[in-house]
Amino acid sequence: MSVNELDRLVNACLLAGYTGAEPPSWVHSALDEGLAGVTLFPANLAGGRQAIVRHTRALRRTAPDALIALDEEGGDVTRLDHETGSAYPGNLALGEIDDLALTAEVAAAIAAELKACGVNLNLAPSIDVNSDPDNPIIGVRSFGARPELVASHGAAFIESMQDGGVSVCAKHFPGHGATVTDPHHALPIVDSPAATFRERELAPFVSAIKAGVHAMMTAHVLYPALDPDNPATLSRRLLHDLVREELGYEGVLLSSAIAIEVGQGNQDIGAVAVRALRAGSDLLLLGPTEGAELAAVIRASVAEAVRAGTLSWETLETAAARVSTLRTLAAPRPLGLEAARRALRVEGPVTLTAPAFVVELRAGGNALGEAHWSLAGRLTELGAAHSTVLAAEDDPVVLPSTGPVVLVVRDAYRTPWQAARLAEALAARPDAIVVAVGMPDDVTPQVKASIRTYGAGAVNIEAAVEQLTAQWP
Repeated sequence: MSVNELDRLVNACLLAGYTGAEPPSWVHSALDEGLAGVTLFPANLAGGRQAIVRHTRALRRTAPDALIALDEEGGDVTRLDHETGSAYPGNLALGEIDDLALTAEVAAAIAAELKACGVNLNLAPSIDVNSDPDNPIIGVRSFGARPELVASHGAAFIESMQDGGVSVCAKHFPGHGATVTDPHHALPIVDSPAATFRERELAPFVSAIKAGVHAMMTAHVLYPALDPDNPATLSRRLLHDLVREELGYEGVLLSSAIAIEVGQGNQDIGAVAVRALRAGSDLLLLGPTEGAELAAVIRASVAEAVRAGTLSWETLETAAARVSTLRTLAAPRPLGLEAARRALRVEGPVTLTAPAFVVELRAGGNALGEAHWSLAGRLTELGAAHSTVLAAEDDPVVLPSTGPVVLVVRDAYRTPWQAARLAEALAARPDAIVVAVGMPDDVTPQVKASIRTYGAGAVNIEAAVEQLTAQWP
């Protein structure tokens, strides 16, 4: 395996973070080099939901299937409404009501809003059993103190949100509800017997797995009865032996922010990353302030561990494959483009075999204003147009005698100058391809090859371009 291949494999196991109002250049470069995705933090979201949309659109232009995650639990922990407070009650309120249908409705509503903002992975819900009221981390984020209640509402939330098209990462395995220490300051220890853990903490996670949860986040918590030496994020006994072998879970295990370990005194974050992967984590959560430098340190440390044989290629490849599956499950469904493709009507030979001479007959808008479209521009981007003319009423158009010609019109049938120009062009080049991006009446009987899009939206144009370039290199 080459250095570049190994770096891409490590990138596939990283969920990065960054500060600022837009993705920095290093994030776009990392996405091009296989980065799994990013988490949006409050520091990114000044401006509310419009800020989320700004980030997701920018990220998806580089990597359409990137994981874009945030913490939207509702209630006290919200990113959709972090400047104003959540529009939805949190888990404790839902658990108190104890109406599974309502919990599912809330999850579906949140999923719809996340999808609208371009988010495809929700780091929620918290399915910790809040068994200690002094817990400084969970509290109202839990559905309650009864395992069966948390398990049933967690499953309802998970199933509904994933049915709504947003992948779920349930947290915080193996359970954070019995802790009384903030892991950002010191290592929480849950000193309960293994039997208590299985009866109390484990039940909601078993239920989540049965519900088909796409991912689970690990907790930086020490359970001495289960592993006296390693917190869950770094424990192979918990992540591999229990989750993989005993429970049979094959989804993604997302580490809690590995910088937490650094905050507890371990300054070698590269070594922490290697330990987390070796223990069974598939995807490493990086905080918002570490940036490109941390990602580089982790890539170097993991690569060195692979070369030294302390972390196997197979382990890394398996983790990357699970993350790849999650990216497929979470990939935004291009509904608009799918609909535009179904609306197309194609007649005759419209596939370009060489760069085309493209003419767009540009008439003014109507009472509703001008539509913003350009098929010529998109074909030029793809190298499928060697020359383009954007012709207004008084612009002469001289067509080449050979080579493909594409004539693009929008409602020429009701614009005399366009109709005349189209007829002249077809008389000179009867083999020209006509793309009608308005009403279908523009495709007249003398047209031998045509694409009718039934609109000039960006997805309509893209669908037409796909037909024209179906065999393009």
